[in-house]
Amino acid sequence: MFFDTHCHLNAEHFVGEVENIIEQSQQAGVEYILVVGFDRQTNIDAIALAEKYEHIYAAVGWHPVDAIDCTNEDLIWIESLLSHPKVVAVGEIGLDHYWDKSPHDVQQTIFEQQIELALKYEKPIIVHDRDAHQAVYQTLKKYANRGLRGVMHSYSASSEMVKPFTDLGFMISLSGVVTFKNAKVPKKVAELTPLEYLLIETDAPYLTPHPYRGKRNEPAYVALVAEEIAKIKELAVSEVGKVTTANAKRLFGIEN
Repeated sequence: MFFDTHCHLNAEHFVGEVENIIEQSQQAGVEYILVVGFDRQTNIDAIALAEKYEHIYAAVGWHPVDAIDCTNEDLIWIESLLSHPKVVAVGEIGLDHYWDKSPHDVQQTIFEQQIELALKYEKPIIVHDRDAHQAVYQTLKKYANRGLRGVMHSYSASSEMVKPFTDLGFMISLSGVVTFKNAKVPKKVAELTPLEYLLIETDAPYLTPHPYRGKRNEPAYVALVAEEIAKIKELAVSEVGKVTTANAKRLFGIEN
C-alpha cells in the first residue's frame, strides 16, 4: 500500500498513456496518487484526473520558475480552485535559485501570496526548493505561528536541515534520488527523518529511481523508493508503505 504524494501525470510525457500507467501503478500497490499542478493547464489537468479517478487527488499552484508569468488574475483563479473537494493542497510552490527565468523577488512574492491562500483555505503546501534552502526555511518560519503545514517535496537540502524543517511541522518527502548509489545525503536524510515525518513520491516523469534511472518515471516506481527507505531504516517495506500512506492522508485530509 503506497501513496505517490507527488507526480505529474498532467505532463505532456504521459499523453495517451495515463490509463495504462495508472493501472500499472495499482498493480504495484499504489493506492493513492496526488497529481500536482504548476501552471494554468497542468492545474486544469490535475483536477480533471482527480475527477475521473476516485483514488487520485489534485494540488494546484504556480511553480517558482514561472513566477514571472503569474498574474493577479491567475492567483484569483487558483483561489477559485481551492474549494474543489478533490484539491487537497496548494502546490507546487516555492523558490528556485537554480534557474534564472524569474527574479528572486518575484518568486518570493508569488510564493508568499500562495502561502496566504493556503492559510485562508486551510490547505497544506507542497514546497519546491532548489538551491534556496535558507530562503525557503526563513519564509516558512515567518508563518510558523499561523499553523502553516506542508511538505518539502523531493527534499534536497542537507541532512542537518531535516530537524529545522520538521520542527516547523513540515513533512520530508523522498523521491527516486534516494535509490541512487552515490546519493549519500538523501540516504542520510532517510536515516535521520522520523518515520512520522516521512512521505514518498516519484515526481514522475522526473527523478526515476534505480534501476530505471535515465528512463521516464512512473507512479508504480514509488515502491522502489519505499524499498530503499525500508533498507536504510531496517524496516519492512510494508511498514514504510503503511506509515507514509497514513502520514500523507493525515496531511492532505483524506478520509478512508
